[in-house]
Amino acid sequence: MKPALREEPVSASAPNEAEIEQSILLGPCAPVGLICGQYKNLAGIVQLEKKKTEHATPTTSSSTLKRKKMASWKHILFAALAASGAILVNAAKPSPGCGKVRALADGNHTLTVNSKSRWFLLKTPEGGYNNTHPYRLIFTLHAMGGNSTMVANGEGGYLPWYGLPAFTSKDALSAIYVAPNGLDRGWANRGGEDVALIGEIARSVKADLCVDENLMFSVGFSYGASMSYALACSMAKDFRAVAVQSGGNMSGCAITPSTPIALYGQHGVDNDLNITTARVIRDQFVKLNGCTSQAKPPPAVGSGTHTKTVYEGCREGFPVTWIEYDGGHTPQPRDKGQNMTYAATETWSFFSQFT
Repeated sequence: MKPALREEPVSASAPNEAEIEQSILLGPCAPVGLICGQYKNLAGIVQLEKKKTEHATPTTSSSTLKRKKMASWKHILFAALAASGAILVNAAKPSPGCGKVRALADGNHTLTVNSKSRWFLLKTPEGGYNNTHPYRLIFTLHAMGGNSTMVANGEGGYLPWYGLPAFTSKDALSAIYVAPNGLDRGWANRGGEDVALIGEIARSVKADLCVDENLMFSVGFSYGASMSYALACSMAKDFRAVAVQSGGNMSGCAITPSTPIALYGQHGVDNDLNITTARVIRDQFVKLNGCTSQAKPPPAVGSGTHTKTVYEGCREGFPVTWIEYDGGHTPQPRDKGQNMTYAATETWSFFSQFT
């Protein structure tokens, strides 16, 4: 019988674009062992895309040709990944802001929602915003007692923008970041007012900037994770995926979830918020997304490790990934002996599979 899920070794992080490119350039079984094991089936696709690109390149000087070939590697890489199913492809749905001269600058913006003045921070890729490129839109939600500035600056235990990539204008896979500010330094979402805020910010940004309306995401820790869960309940048709880091149901779920949405979750097994509630949230979307349910032992307290479950059998385009770690309430869990958290790379790995 086919196993219901697969466990990914926690010692191996998801390969980044440079590693995959290096493996392709160096040939089969390059020094990046993870690539050899997981991406060797791309070799034929890569060669096909490479031939297409080479045939399409006009005859010119060797130095210019070399530059053009190097510039085409990202196209080759992502075409290969898309063709292989490693990236979930959904044609871009450009927002009304595409092609317009932007009015929303990076920084602080205010708006009125439910007769209350609210604000958010906006960040576009450094080095130049392209108004013809539909960007993914990622909401980053602060925890109880935090604020938007702390998320943007990486203060109070956060990494800047939750450690998601600091994009430049040259990145093919890029995003616009938004950090909304909660009322009373939290996300109580009374009467759905915080869901309404997110909706208004999304409409404002999409009306002014070029956004792929198929690629909206939300990530948050603690109260911010609970708010991301509320968005999964109320705005699943608008959001492609959410990342719930040590959350609960403090922001409420206005309706019983009925629309599938891709879900990434992580939660500590020692001195974190109630993990039973977190698992209930997870299991709602495991069922809703058509995944095969299976219980799995958590990491032992004191082990300094984490376990990662990638559920199988899910409806196409609606994956569920779940991490439990030996640790408490923190946006930056890390394994024993490690200096860096895996939360940022795991969250971005989950979000970036959609394109």
